[in-house]
Amino acid sequence: MLPPIEQGYDCEQNSVDKLTKVVSGGQTGVDQAALRAARDCGLAIGGWCPPGRSCESGTIPSEYPLQETPRDRSREAPDVPRSQRTEWNVRDSEATLLLRPRDADDPGDEWTRRCAIRYSQPLLECDPADPEALREISEWVQNLDVRILNVAGPSEGSIPGIGEKVFSLLMDVFK
Repeated sequence: MLPPIEQGYDCEQNSVDKLTKVVSGGQTGVDQAALRAARDCGLAIGGWCPPGRSCESGTIPSEYPLQETPRDRSREAPDVPRSQRTEWNVRDSEATLLLRPRDADDPGDEWTRRCAIRYSQPLLECDPADPEALREISEWVQNLDVRILNVAGPSEGSIPGIGEKVFSLLMDVFK
């Protein structure tokens, strides 16, 4: 479970001045942590999710205002589950932040990379446990002058504890 905002997080000043919205696909882990941190820091949230709002734990909570894609898989990535939402979230943002442990990689991560290249979008891959992650992400977003940021990464089931790490990190990035 992620800590509530009342436990000492301060989002009064956004360190990434131009950022106004965070989009993500709604999966457990990185996606939901990013949406929650952004919302708790006063940023708009949204994005695309799979049909039926499906996620690893069942259904994506209604507190996340995501739009359903018409199909689960992109025609360009028929072997990658939920690839349509990944593609559209990259397409509709100005940059993508891929948060994952350095030693973890899966077809979804590779598809995110391919989409960023396809749509000529900046991509930063970062390990949320890296002590330099806060500085790297903050500087990257600030230097790009990003308003809409897509955040992607593994689910809670594939990397237990990733959601809590990402939530804490992004609370610091977005404040």
